[in-house]
Formats: sequence, C-alpha cells, structure tokens
Amino acid sequence: MSTRILSAAVAAVATLALAACGSSSDDADSTSGGDGGSGAWPVTIEHAFGETTIEEKPERVATVAWANHEVPLALDVVPVGMAKADYGDDDGDGVLPWVEEKLTELDAETPELFDETDGIDFEAVANTEPDVILASYSGLTQEDYDTLSEIAPVVAYPDIAWGTTMDEMIEMNSTALGMEAEGQELISELDATIEETVADHPDLADKSAVFAYLDPKDLSQVGYYNTNDPRAVFLEDLGFTTPEMVSTAAEESEEFYTTVSSEQADDFEDVDLMISYGDDTLLSTLQDDALLSQIPAVENGSVAVLEDGTPLAASANPSPLSIDWGLDEYLTILDEAAAKAK
Repeated sequence: MSTRILSAAVAAVATLALAACGSSSDDADSTSGGDGGSGAWPVTIEHAFGETTIEEKPERVATVAWANHEVPLALDVVPVGMAKADYGDDDGDGVLPWVEEKLTELDAETPELFDETDGIDFEAVANTEPDVILASYSGLTQEDYDTLSEIAPVVAYPDIAWGTTMDEMIEMNSTALGMEAEGQELISELDATIEETVADHPDLADKSAVFAYLDPKDLSQVGYYNTNDPRAVFLEDLGFTTPEMVSTAAEESEEFYTTVSSEQADDFEDVDLMISYGDDTLLSTLQDDALLSQIPAVENGSVAVLEDGTPLAASANPSPLSIDWGLDEYLTILDEAAAKAK
C-alpha cells in the first residue's frame, strides 16, 4: 500500500501508503440497477471512470489497493487474491493482524497476495481468474482501470483517488457482491462500535484536530490530510472538529493531502491536537524548531505520535476489520496528547 498510509512523506503522497478510509460520510449515489443487495442482477455501479455492470453474482473476487479485501472478508467471503500489505505488516507475511484474525476465524487460507510495490501486478490479478475486481478505495489511473477491465469488471473509486470513505467502500464493494443489505448492516455495526468506544473517551469531544505528516528530516513544510481523505473524515466521526483550513483545502483541490510551508505555522493556531506518524523523538524535534514550535499544539505537547510502520499506525486509516482491533488504543493515544491542549 505504498500510497495509503504515508510512511515517507512526499513519497506517500503519491503512493498507496499516503492514502493507509473514514467511517461515515454522505452516502454516495454510486450504485444502481435492480435491487443489488437482494440478488437482482445485473448490477451497475457508477464510479470515476464511468460505470461497471456486473451481470451475475461473482464467485471469484479479487481486490487491489488498500483495504478493499476487508469488505468481502467482513461479509465472510474470502477473496481469491488481494493486495499484499506494505505498511503496518508486523510479521512480514504481507497480511495485517486484523485480517489474519478474520482468516483464522473463517478457517481460510491466505489468498494470493499481489505485490503492488511497483504498481498493480496485472498478471498476478489475471492469474486468479476473478469474476470481479474491487478497487473502490484506490488510486487507479485510467490506464490501470482499462487494463484491469480486460480481466474482469472493475469497481473503481467514486470520485477522488484515495478519497473513498469507509462507508462508501463498504457500500460499493458489497453491492458488487450482491450483498448490499449485508453491507448496510456492517456499516450499522461499525457505527455502533465507534459510538461505544468514543463514549469511553469523553475528553476528546469538540477538540479540533489535524492528521498531519511531520517529517523530522524536512521541517520546512507541514503536510496534512484534508477532508478528501478518510483519516480526516474519521476524526469528525470521533467527535473532533475540523479546522477551517483542512476543509478549505479539500474544497480547493481534488487531492487528499495538502502541504504548506512551515512559515505558515500560524495557520495551525486553532488546532488543539495534531496527529502524525513518527517516533518518540518527533515531539522534541518539533519543539526545537523555530517555526513549528510556534504552533500551539506543538508548544503544549499536544501531538499524538503513532509509531510509524506499525499496525496501529495503519489502523488510523479506518477499515471494516481494523475498527474492533485498534480503535480503543488509537483513542487512548489521542486522549493522552489532547489532555495537554490549552
């Protein structure tokens, strides 16, 4: 997932690691055609590249990019192939721990893993002989989409690359499986889990938060996820308020990630909490910087650092199976940092 979770700043902005999905959003008007969830076929799904019609219920499901495989797995459908985890993989087997747990629960073998380090492995995808390819949360290019479409019908992202929320991903992928009703039930269950977990962290309510990427090797700029990105949307679901600059950045761009000069540190004046990938030296490094130390959250020590490359860091980009696995620990880290806000 080199464009999903951002382990390397600018590189992650362009790859699967930067993009590592929000739990709720306005429902996308992305599906049509019969009653897809009740098994009426064909089903037509609208997306950024047009629309895809799936003629009959797929038996062999392949997924590419980040977390798409978690939708069928959450619905007890084991894909024939899925993207190899390239961020947050704690044991080097290419599968994140919450996915491993689900496969064990289903008594299923690990699907074929597609290595996407250098982009989508089209040959590997084709070798799994899929009936459908799920990619509703992805950064597919038109060329990627066209090539995959020669293999099987493809469910691409609805609008913005890497901008699909978790709810949208569940809606689109479950509809493609003929399991729209089950997908809606899954969303409701996840919403209830989130609400229950958030209730155990009441001090986070109404604080303003920014999910940033602060690179100690280059403090000349600050990157942050705007509300085109599920991480920023998820913070709203957790009860945080969104600073105006974050929502404005999304309105003015189709990118999910924004970079500003550190000379614009005063843009972060109204931020109570900053969240970033990093290590235990990050905060002190920021506080020693002449410009970034002027940000109130940095000055107060209200910076929540998620250890880069860990499963917990990966889970901060929410997905259907990661919520139960890591949300409470994530909120505990945010709690500890937010308590220092003034």
